Amino acid sequence: MIEAPRSQFLSLHLIETLAAVLPVRDENAQPKALVFGGVERHMITSQARRRAERVHARNRANAGRGALKGRSMGVRTREWAILAGRELESAHGWEKERALATARAVMEASGLKFGDPKKKTVANLTRVLVFAPSDAAVRIAGHIADRASEVEEWREAYLEAQASAEAAKKARRGARKKAASSPEAEEPEGTSTGEAVVSVPLPPLPKATRDAVLLALAPRDAVDIALYGRFLAEIPDSPNVDGAVQTGHAFTVHEAEQIEDFYAAADDAKLDRKRNALNFLDSADDAGAGMTGYQSLISGTFYRHAVLDRTQLRINLRAAGMDEQEAETAASDAEKEFVNAFVEAFPEAKKNSTASTGSLPALVLAFEGERPYNYASAFQRPVDESPVSAGGEGPAGPAAVRRLLRHHTFVSRRRDDLCTTRVLTYDPEIDKLLGELELPESMSLTVVERTEDLTS
Repeated sequence: MIEAPRSQFLSLHLIETLAAVLPVRDENAQPKALVFGGVERHMITSQARRRAERVHARNRANAGRGALKGRSMGVRTREWAILAGRELESAHGWEKERALATARAVMEASGLKFGDPKKKTVANLTRVLVFAPSDAAVRIAGHIADRASEVEEWREAYLEAQASAEAAKKARRGARKKAASSPEAEEPEGTSTGEAVVSVPLPPLPKATRDAVLLALAPRDAVDIALYGRFLAEIPDSPNVDGAVQTGHAFTVHEAEQIEDFYAAADDAKLDRKRNALNFLDSADDAGAGMTGYQSLISGTFYRHAVLDRTQLRINLRAAGMDEQEAETAASDAEKEFVNAFVEAFPEAKKNSTASTGSLPALVLAFEGERPYNYASAFQRPVDESPVSAGGEGPAGPAAVRRLLRHHTFVSRRRDDLCTTRVLTYDPEIDKLLGELELPESMSLTVVERTEDLTS
């Protein structure tokens, strides 16, 4: 018998302190920020967080670790035609150019738009990222190989029609330019200014092949697509998925503090010459650093939040073709891995120069409810880090934990649906603080020591 989840939503709230990092940047290579509570805060966007968590879960599953080990996962890329072409080469013995041209034509005729064919760097890339099961390219290549003669006959007609359409387009452009430069010249029939260009019809992709491509790109049983969702507008009959995970932007609980870090990089070859110089004249031109520059870094205590909609997750898995029992098992595994990724994963920008991915949260708060709960309002008033003796709240980390738990306790008294509250800390000071908390008798709070214990 399947045991239904106690509540639809699992809410996760996390406090973490970061020092001298730059997890995300804007178009000017500056830290991202938002204004909240009348002051500027540093921000780590939900997009950066979600990708870090999704990739963390996928890599663990592919490596045979974690709750999702061995399960189908997705890949988000613009290179599906390239991947299918490589599969045709390696697994089916096709010549490289033939394989790539066929894969690209098949996927383009299915509805995906590709880059400008004149630009080699983007010619074989789709214009948008396509999130699909990781075996999509293998499936597409397998179908093409099985129907090689039919697909290649279609491809030749398709490429020939494309070339004819491009030639006609060029001719019309040339005629318009000639007419513009010579007003007396007779304008060719059907090329009047502003007239819509009549396109040369392209032969449709055989139905069986298009169906095979749509099935390969469909979400199917990829668990991370069921978790995080996907939207593919270019192919209307390819199913989209409403994600089961809702993620908020992380922000500092206090006013933003930013430093401009000046750095000097050494030139090894130049220093070697200087070190081996016979006299000071030989090394005179080798003084100074190899290059210098500035990088912006941020420090602070962040609040971040995410919600898992258990009902939507099960709907997505059932829509992928799983029966009720299989969907329940997969959903339970996905929930465990989602919680693990929320705690463990971190955006990898500047990871080597700042060691940011080694951070662990000061506190994780998890609870169930009949609706999502975001506790951002607990930090609308910025934390005052001045000493308690001076009227402040002290260090931001412990202050943020106290605020979050006080806020949750207050809400719990007024919301009957909140239940199974659990907390996890990796900070001994916060652990001590938890032991000193005075909670109302009506509120049950369990301190756990492992991420898997944050959810049942």
